[in-house]
Amino acid sequence: MASLFRSEEMCLTQLFLQVEAAYCCIAELGELGLVQLRDLNQSVSSFLRKFVNEIRRCEVMERILRFLETEMEKADIVVQDNGENCPAPLPKNMIDLEVVLEKLENDLNEVNRNQKTLKQNFLEFSELKHLLKKTQDFFQTGANVSNDFFSEDTVHLLELQHETVAIAPGRLGFIAGVIRRERIAAFERLLWRACRGNVYMKQSDMDVLLEDPTTLEPVQKSMFIVFFQGEQLRHKVKKICNGFHATMYPCPESAVERREMEAVVKSRIDDLTTVLNQTESHRRRVLQEAAKNLRNWQVKVKKIKAIYHTLNLCNIDVTQQCLIAEMWCPVADVGRIKKALNRGKERSGSSVAPIMTMVQTNMAPPTFNRTNRFTAGFQNIVDAYGVGAYREVNPAPYTIITFPFLFAVMFGDCGHGAILLGFSLYMIIHEKNLGAQRGSNEIWDTFFNGRYLTLLMSIFSIYTGFIYNDCFAKAFNIFGSSWHVHAMFHNGTWDAHVLENNVLLQLDPAVPGVFSGNPYPFGIDPIWNIASNKLTFLNSYKMKMSVILGITQMTFGITLSLFNHIYFKNTMNILLQFVPEMIFILCLFGYLVFMIIYKWCHYTVHTSRFAPSILIHFINMFLFNYSDSSIEPLYEHQKEVQSLLVILALIAVPWMLLFKPFILLSNHRKAQLRLQSTPHNSTISDDIEVEILQPNQMSAESHRDEHDEEFNFGDIFVHQAIHTIEFCLGSISNTASYLRLWALSLAHAELSEVLWTMVMHIGLSSASWAGLIGVFIIFAIFAVLTVAILLVMEGLSAFLHALRLHWVEFQNKFYSGTGYKFNPFSFKTILDGNPDE
Repeated sequence: MASLFRSEEMCLTQLFLQVEAAYCCIAELGELGLVQLRDLNQSVSSFLRKFVNEIRRCEVMERILRFLETEMEKADIVVQDNGENCPAPLPKNMIDLEVVLEKLENDLNEVNRNQKTLKQNFLEFSELKHLLKKTQDFFQTGANVSNDFFSEDTVHLLELQHETVAIAPGRLGFIAGVIRRERIAAFERLLWRACRGNVYMKQSDMDVLLEDPTTLEPVQKSMFIVFFQGEQLRHKVKKICNGFHATMYPCPESAVERREMEAVVKSRIDDLTTVLNQTESHRRRVLQEAAKNLRNWQVKVKKIKAIYHTLNLCNIDVTQQCLIAEMWCPVADVGRIKKALNRGKERSGSSVAPIMTMVQTNMAPPTFNRTNRFTAGFQNIVDAYGVGAYREVNPAPYTIITFPFLFAVMFGDCGHGAILLGFSLYMIIHEKNLGAQRGSNEIWDTFFNGRYLTLLMSIFSIYTGFIYNDCFAKAFNIFGSSWHVHAMFHNGTWDAHVLENNVLLQLDPAVPGVFSGNPYPFGIDPIWNIASNKLTFLNSYKMKMSVILGITQMTFGITLSLFNHIYFKNTMNILLQFVPEMIFILCLFGYLVFMIIYKWCHYTVHTSRFAPSILIHFINMFLFNYSDSSIEPLYEHQKEVQSLLVILALIAVPWMLLFKPFILLSNHRKAQLRLQSTPHNSTISDDIEVEILQPNQMSAESHRDEHDEEFNFGDIFVHQAIHTIEFCLGSISNTASYLRLWALSLAHAELSEVLWTMVMHIGLSSASWAGLIGVFIIFAIFAVLTVAILLVMEGLSAFLHALRLHWVEFQNKFYSGTGYKFNPFSFKTILDGNPDE
């Protein structure tokens, strides 16, 4: 848990592995997932590295596995996944896996080719069967004149075929075939134009759908017969048929021959049906057997490929017997890493133990924060702004509380929070099943990954909803209101006549009996829900609450920066940055919070009308304006206290701006003099200079070597001036930015009330039977609008504003976010499909 508050302590280690044991050792490190290996071959092309051939073999196996998975999807075969995490196979077993997969691929390809050929033959014989049937009908005698396929004109053409015509050079010929239905119109038009109207064509649509053997999609086809005279027209008709990819079939003129051919075709179709069924059964058996092992094969191939990719990051010594690797790892897990290396050595059968040594370096280590299912969502919110610098304070544990709370301040409603709670509990209860279905929808994956975040957001929303006493724009009267309408006045009582004839009645809390003097035990009194000045009251309440919450969180952020300075032993930043920052924000905005709370506590219902405006006092504080006698002070000696606070705040500005750059300049000159006086010990002087010039040790851990950086007073002064201006002006703008809590909270409450008044109130206001029926329809509309507007749109708006308050107003006080994330070599991450995270 310590790494949740501050990133893990990391170390750079050098690893020496025997070549025979390297594969198994890297495999064990991948199972452990606690080391990030550095690329020691950056100057070497990916195609020239040692294990590039093994990676290519893995890619071939991946292609085969994708082919098998595609074939299983086509055959509607469910791939079995028992969730077993099989270990990476040894290199010698990789050959056996390749043989199995290649054999499967060859068998399936052979089956697919044969099946495609059989289906093509089946398609052709089926088309020929239908064509022969239509042609047989055509070549019958006069009884067929009314046939749907051919008309009376066609019968006359048949007569011409058997008669000798003096003007015709030869007999009448014909071509029969099948074409796709969508091409028949263009085919007939081109045939007419190309042959100049010297052909006669008839066509009919097939009643059945035939399967295309290539696409496996059903297609609609039409049959046609074209009559012509002469060889020249025959060649033209054939070319046009080929151009339209029409299939032409031989059709005998003799009825006996047609019947014989039809019988032969029918027999062949029966034989093909039997063979196709047997082929499909064999194909399914092969795929079902492969489906039992497909997931394990995929896991094994991915692990093998990842291992060889990692081995390509390592160097090989000149003897070609030792592999050298450099890796970042957590100091706390060095023991576990050594045990994993020993397991790899034993599995490989090597007699030489791996050697692991620590390496001193000036490179910045990666940032590693351990997370679990609950904290991962909050850590992702922080990392989305920027990965923290090495070992600086991690905002995630504080975000676990502050983020859902600030969201709930803007989203406070018991009813809406309860709906969000039900949705969150559903995802958490079924997280195992839902987690296995991730990847199909990015929006759903986002919601699912933040299920614990939405759980806390919903719980806090219910809590703030009870404070606001707001549930779908209605209030709870749990403890009974502290206001009473039966109070005595100077001119009598409020009787029934007064209550019936007055639309608005004002309750004065200063009159005895109207207000009990005891506040509502928890939250806001429910009587405010029907008050005409409800919005005025909530405006003041929520605005002041937002200011208090904002200044408190910003002050807490500055306090966290102190822990960074203490950890990195940066005394100069404590005295010259943290102290003036705290003085500035507490003397101005901390005093504003004090005035708000003091006014709440000091004035009662009897004296509240005489309470002065805090805003006027705060403005006069900056102007040193105390001459207006009409403005009553809040407390005694207010003038002296406020003047002192403003002076201290003004002193803090040059304190932040000037002291640090000039002290750094003085230390630099002293270091130069010390360097000149001891030239023989330049290494020590350089170290002293670097320590003085880099008071913030987080910056000293950057990727570049700080020993080579020259001291530049101008850059340091400009940087400090920017920081000072940004902090002073940012304190003002950030405080104003927290007023979004007030604005979004009022907007959510008003939208909820408008939705109730404009929609739900219509159905409840009718006492007739029609109103009883209509309330169901109106409730459906109310529910849809509530989910779409108040939960989705308003919820997303509140989430984004809470995110902004944390990234800009809170984290910039102590969090630099200039590091880079620890990306360990982990099989679990690779198998989950997030290798870069």
